[in-house]
Amino acid sequence: MPVEPIPTQWEFPPVGVAGASDVVAGGADLAPGTVLAAYRRGLFPMPDHRGSILWWSPVDRGVIDIAGYQRSRSLRRARAKFEIRVNTAFDQVIRACADPRRPGSWIDRDIIASYTELHRLGWVHSVEAWDGDELAGGLYGVAIGGLFAGESMFHHKTDGSKAAVAGTIELLDDEYAADRVFDIQWVTDHLATLGAVSIPRETYVRRVARAIDVPLPKAFM
Repeated sequence: MPVEPIPTQWEFPPVGVAGASDVVAGGADLAPGTVLAAYRRGLFPMPDHRGSILWWSPVDRGVIDIAGYQRSRSLRRARAKFEIRVNTAFDQVIRACADPRRPGSWIDRDIIASYTELHRLGWVHSVEAWDGDELAGGLYGVAIGGLFAGESMFHHKTDGSKAAVAGTIELLDDEYAADRVFDIQWVTDHLATLGAVSIPRETYVRRVARAIDVPLPKAFM
């Protein structure tokens, strides 16, 4: 089970103060207690182009609803190509996601250090798609009760990231599926093809408040 870190010394403002902005606050630190407190309030950290920490809560939040999820034929085909594993190659996954050659790469050394420590404490997990002995793709995210906040994903082989998303949905699809939240931050064209939808920030925050009291999926315990 996850180890609760030292509580943060910082106080986050209510997400409502951001108005029409996706950014709620700036500053603080990336200590485990700070990052977990942010996720519990519906926030996540992402640095700006100067490396300063910003705390985000998108006005239109991207999620994948687990209960009643209908897998498309292409998603089923992608999933069938690979074996899904959890937490067997976390360092490889987060560093592949942080590859500076990727467009829009934002995962810097401080983010890697913070989430690696949260992984060590049992809060951050990698979901990996394997083709034999080759890591084909994967994603990592924060699991707090019934919240799984996906942070980033990558692929080395076609459909590797798609299979990792499908595998994550499988891991979350249990008797608590209706109360779980699979957060994907923003809906991209690619994620929309996988069933991602946008919900209002206020709805997301209410759902997270309920979700964090739901038991963890067995795979993340």
